[in-house]
Amino acid sequence: MKDRILRKFGDEIAQLERELKTELPKEIKRARELGDLRENAEYQAAKERQRLVEARISQLAKRVSEISLMNLDRIPHGKVGFGSTVDLKDESGQTIVYRLVMPEDANADAGLISTASPIGRSLLNKEEGDEVVVKTPNGGERHFLVVKLVTIHDE
Repeated sequence: MKDRILRKFGDEIAQLERELKTELPKEIKRARELGDLRENAEYQAAKERQRLVEARISQLAKRVSEISLMNLDRIPHGKVGFGSTVDLKDESGQTIVYRLVMPEDANADAGLISTASPIGRSLLNKEEGDEVVVKTPNGGERHFLVVKLVTIHDE
């Protein structure tokens, strides 16, 4: 899991660095040749993209560093934690399956939720058979039952 995430970030960093070092300088050069830089939309757009790419590379490098230091042995066995797949039953009896992932991998429609999301935080350290109460943004509550748990260690 950790290696897959690091590989994904490494690939994105490589792609962004390629854009930063080869494509954007060409766009900036081409835009400069158009004349007055103060009113040159192409130049401004290329410079803005350059700033965004540099910021994203910095953000990804920081995440790679954090993930590299992550000790998967500290993730609990038999309890919900990062990488766990959790089958929940809601009040209506419907089963919902979530996998706890890093914030940048979160996609609720695909069942991937961040450990930092409200439901993700509510699930942490729960075991099979535990009831989970999630506070909703409107001040209400949703109740779930953990019916199945597969941790990162079980895969």
